[in-house]
Amino acid sequence: MAPTDETGQTPQHAHAAPSGASPSDTAPPARPAAAGTAAPDTRMPRWLPRAMVLALGLIATFQLGSWAFHRLTGLLVNVLIAFFLALAIEPAVGRMATRGIRRGLATFLVFLGLVIVSAGFVALLGSMLAGQIVKLVEGFPDYLDSVIHWVNTTFHTQLRRVDVQEGLLRSDWLKKYAQNSAAGVLDVSAQVLGGLFQLLTITLFSFYFAADGPRVRRALCSVLPPAKQAEVLRAWEIAVDKTGGYLYSRGLMALVSGIAHYILLQALGVPYAPVLAVWVGLVSQFIPTIGTYLAGALPMLIAFTVDPWYALWVLVFVVIYQQFENYVLQPKLTSKTVDIHPAVAFGSVVAGTALLGAVGALIAIPAVATLQAFLGAYVKRYDVTDDPRVHGHRGREPGRGLLTRVRRLWGRGPA
Repeated sequence: MAPTDETGQTPQHAHAAPSGASPSDTAPPARPAAAGTAAPDTRMPRWLPRAMVLALGLIATFQLGSWAFHRLTGLLVNVLIAFFLALAIEPAVGRMATRGIRRGLATFLVFLGLVIVSAGFVALLGSMLAGQIVKLVEGFPDYLDSVIHWVNTTFHTQLRRVDVQEGLLRSDWLKKYAQNSAAGVLDVSAQVLGGLFQLLTITLFSFYFAADGPRVRRALCSVLPPAKQAEVLRAWEIAVDKTGGYLYSRGLMALVSGIAHYILLQALGVPYAPVLAVWVGLVSQFIPTIGTYLAGALPMLIAFTVDPWYALWVLVFVVIYQQFENYVLQPKLTSKTVDIHPAVAFGSVVAGTALLGAVGALIAIPAVATLQAFLGAYVKRYDVTDDPRVHGHRGREPGRGLLTRVRRLWGRGPA
């Protein structure tokens, strides 16, 4: 009978080894932990599951936000365009509202005027292009005869117009072009419908921003403390002034450009000179980066139908006027209306193009001008010391000039 302790339990060291088992087969008894040392805890920390769930939740939220942002990029860009368009028409809507007209009706009247002007311009341009296309088609045989006569005279060949026409009609590239054009009709239709839907979206958002401008500002300020409300309203007012000033400067440059090109086209006898002048003025100023080339291509084409040398004169005038506008006219108008340095304006256009394409290039200057004017109130400025180096005059010590050094070396002579 095994001995027991006072509690009635058999102590561990009193258990006998099973029969037939050697002492080496039995596991040694576990040693008790020394006094003052804790036994190792092999359980999972309580904070680890929560941390893992939180990390997975953050990753899922980031992925969902990234997916939604990429899906809504087009809508966000349209809203941004609509916001700047609403800022541009805010002065006109505000003046009409101060005279007792409701903001909704005032906004509608402004948009109606813009639609009428745009539709009239597109109608005049379309009729001009249609007339010129008909004229080109009717005069194509004469142009072809003149080209064939020049080739026969220059290279001593015997080409005929009938042979050239039959070769063009039976060529493989013409058949492939017709097939590709027929297949691309659906793509062009889809792009046109997408452009119309985008234009409708921008128009609706800009109408709401302009008509409900006070309500939007009140809703934005209601979630901010009074000190921040004044800053937001001040930034909004600066944005309205800078955007309006930018459009005002662009309108002035478009007017000057249109008048200059009208004088040239009228002097050369190019048809549709007024419409072409309006085209050059608007496209060159309100379409960034490539607007100048698009604006000059159409007058050159119309001038080519009159005389090929006229097209060359138009090209030379467009290049010269562009330099005059970039280095003389634009810096003066921009400094008075937008108050931004030409180098900063050019850099902002490049950055806006890299970020948002043509839309970024169009809204980059008013955005940078607004940011510059808003931050200028918080930058502490100091009086500049009256130092010649401020004005670009480098101070020189006497006897350190180049001529002095040459004279000294010449006076020493050979050693």
